[in-house]
Amino acid sequence: MEAVAFLCLAAAVLGWGFLWVWDSWERMKGQKPAGLPGDGSRTLLVIAHPDDEAMFFAPTVLGLARLRHRLSLLCFSAGNYYNQGEIRKKELLQSCDVLGIPPSSIMIIDNRDFPDDPGVQWDTEHVASTLLQHIEVNSINLVVTFDAGGVSGHSNHVALYAAVRTLHSEGKLPKGCSVLTLQSVNVLRKYISLLDLPFTLLQTRDVLFMLTSKEVAQAKVRIVNSWTPPFGSVSQTPWLLMTPN
Repeated sequence: MEAVAFLCLAAAVLGWGFLWVWDSWERMKGQKPAGLPGDGSRTLLVIAHPDDEAMFFAPTVLGLARLRHRLSLLCFSAGNYYNQGEIRKKELLQSCDVLGIPPSSIMIIDNRDFPDDPGVQWDTEHVASTLLQHIEVNSINLVVTFDAGGVSGHSNHVALYAAVRTLHSEGKLPKGCSVLTLQSVNVLRKYISLLDLPFTLLQTRDVLFMLTSKEVAQAKVRIVNSWTPPFGSVSQTPWLLMTPN
């Protein structure tokens, strides 16, 4: 009897948990995250390499597009670590077309100052000054980039956070320009798919993008084709955490 009672209790708890997660997901999909700029906001996605936009930021880009943000992208390298820079630049343009960022709003920096190399530390001040110029020229209201963990720990990702952090802490960002950083999580949470959703919902403090089924399919179109050989295909969960800096 005790075993039966325990199983019934466990089933009830799991059922309640499933309903809570499902209800939270459905409610949040259509909500505008509090604290984000409104319609028409000029939002800049700052990435280190082609494929970052798909691998890490596709849910965010699609969520912001749904909120009618005017999206642009600044990529600090051509991703030439394996001598595939020209291919990856073309793929970035194709990716952004799927995600809704027009070619006229994409800038790829391809010079020796910012090599695609995890063993090279990009100069923080140089990154910051380059980024600030782009923000000012384009009247950016919202900057989206990596956090201190860089999601994967890649030094180029971390360099972007360090630059944005410097601009923010020194008060150099234009008035009204906000920053969102992508929250890094541990390896286990990266690969448990839907099982991570309760942790995501409970731990989100600021902005959480929940995609519709149509947006998930749209993201997968790009993500599945995001890497060229020898890398192969990859997948991504349909949500990512964003926290303000």
